[in-house]
Amino acid sequence: MEKFIFNECVYLGTNERECLPDELTKRKFRRIFIVTDATIIKTGVLQKVTSILDGKFAYTIFSDIKPNPTVKNVQDGLRALKKTRADVIIAVGGGSVIDTAKAIAVIHENKGYKDVVSLAGAVDTKNRCFPIIALPTTSGTAAETTINYVITDESTKRKLVCVDPHDIPIMSIVDAELMRTMPKSLTASTGMDALTHAIESLITKANTQFSDMFALEAIRTIAKYLPLAYKNGDDMLAREKMAYAQYIVGMGFSSVGLGIVHSMAHALGGRFDIAHGTANAMLLPTVMEYNAESSAKPKYRLIAESFGIDTSKLNDDQCVKRAVKAVSALSKKLNIPTSLSEFGIKLKDLNALSEDAYVDICTGGNPRETSVEDIKNLYKKLL
Repeated sequence: MEKFIFNECVYLGTNERECLPDELTKRKFRRIFIVTDATIIKTGVLQKVTSILDGKFAYTIFSDIKPNPTVKNVQDGLRALKKTRADVIIAVGGGSVIDTAKAIAVIHENKGYKDVVSLAGAVDTKNRCFPIIALPTTSGTAAETTINYVITDESTKRKLVCVDPHDIPIMSIVDAELMRTMPKSLTASTGMDALTHAIESLITKANTQFSDMFALEAIRTIAKYLPLAYKNGDDMLAREKMAYAQYIVGMGFSSVGLGIVHSMAHALGGRFDIAHGTANAMLLPTVMEYNAESSAKPKYRLIAESFGIDTSKLNDDQCVKRAVKAVSALSKKLNIPTSLSEFGIKLKDLNALSEDAYVDICTGGNPRETSVEDIKNLYKKLL
């Protein structure tokens, strides 16, 4: 059985946030709880949204969210929401903000769960979350359209991956104008996060023809437009294309899962607070080589072709090499870090990282059966 869950409504383009007042009015929302972070406020991105709400709607802003959001951030946000009379959450930010909004919204409507720790994994909550309208400001996580959210438990230094169909925002407004001010490093890391979603969902055990359609379109689009968005953040065509690519691949991987690139990246984020997109980008080529030794190998031809490579005279092994080389070349062009040691990670840290990664929910979707020792060896290659 194939099951895919999407938003009720999505707007894709530039300046699409202008639809917000009409949509709020149509849905009879009057009081808003805005979830965002300090950077979004500081850069003026939030003001692009609040300026169209001022004088029409009452709103409260919650912005105490870390780049890798924590259980405490969620609890603080939940308390703040309960003090308001809000009837909708508007999440304005990247994956960290939207994930925090999802966690707040799920717990608010499901009284049996006191915190995110009790929601880790695939949990069968009973009630749909408090209404969320998501406006992403990065083009990578697709948190605005997935049924997943990730929160860090600082007490254990582990990322909690929560999977719940009840957490999906009712509406996503994917406005490329809100992504214009992303610095180069964030454009690179979030773009490579989207590419990782596409490649992993293409080769995951649960992939389908439907999810492959999204993944391949996303790879083609990212390969062409991510370098352009990185080179010139004001290139609005490139920004729009990246916003589109990351959203559509989210529609696919949300329902079919990912693999150990994400498992390993979650461990790095939990223990060393490495940005998720950066961790994915560092790991992706090495894990692609590892996963080629599986039934997914023929899919590497499709990856290579999506990068514009003529594979008509190549065998499967050659396609693997060309696909991995293309991904590595893109990472290099984007100045992605190449060594875990750059983040202070040492050989003695690999046991804990590998054990965390192995028990991550994404590991089950990996096309190649793996082990703690295999994962440790993959980390070791990147020291």
